[in-house]
Amino acid sequence: MSLSALPALPTMPHRNFNGRIKMTDSSSRPTLPDRLSVNPRSKFYDAAIFEHEVGIKLNGKERFDVEEYCISEGWVKVASAKALDRRGQPLLLTVKGTVEAFYR
Repeated sequence: MSLSALPALPTMPHRNFNGRIKMTDSSSRPTLPDRLSVNPRSKFYDAAIFEHEVGIKLNGKERFDVEEYCISEGWVKVASAKALDRRGQPLLLTVKGTVEAFYR
């Protein structure tokens, strides 16, 4: 059976840029903002964008551990391995470079 003979599915599960599984709808996608966070408590969080699979490239290499990014300022934030802040959230380290955000 060839791939073209399979019925088209409207949604497929994918991982977004922090590794969480989300559903992807290929019909319409919102434009990616200049700054985006995966933390729902952040003012830069947008649930509509995370319904699609988002990829982040830093200096030409794709990163899968990004928690927040800003394209205009050229940085991404990644969680540290073990350190936690006073609220029990992982500490975020800032990595600078050329940032590209895209839909997969």
